[in-house]
Amino acid sequence: MSGFLLLIPFLIIRFVLLFILNSRAVQRAAHFAPVYGKEKIAYCIYQISNIGIFLYLIFLTVKIDFSWQLYLGLICYVMGLCLCAVTIVNFSFPNNIGLNTNGIYKFSRNPMYIAYFVCFIGMALLTQSLILLGLILIFQISAHWIILAEERWCIEKFGTVYQQYMKSVRRYI
Repeated sequence: MSGFLLLIPFLIIRFVLLFILNSRAVQRAAHFAPVYGKEKIAYCIYQISNIGIFLYLIFLTVKIDFSWQLYLGLICYVMGLCLCAVTIVNFSFPNNIGLNTNGIYKFSRNPMYIAYFVCFIGMALLTQSLILLGLILIFQISAHWIILAEERWCIEKFGTVYQQYMKSVRRYI
């Protein structure tokens, strides 16, 4: 089975489900906070690694060899897809000021990034690709700087409400 097929459920959840639930949420999800200085480099690395993950999966196949990588990969992949679906549902319905603080956002300020990481790790395990794993790690490390820019933007937009949210909810897990 082509590794690229692993992206189809991910993309359906990420974009189609989001559009079905709240078409305005697609615009919110597509918005990137302004980046400055070294964050611009991280943003470029983030986008390039994201494209790299998607394109590289075209050339990979899922190894059905009943190894620990297959089982762990399936667990991570399915958990990542489920987590992504939950985050999309919660993201689709922000509070009255446009901030997501309910559902899974009560436990993590960035559950969508966590979902991507878990799902992508599952893909790397299923394809048994160290290169894909490297691209995923680069993607996730660069995402940290994107998250920092998003948090700065949220403080500017939501002020003390977001600062209070930051104090009560962890950035990741």
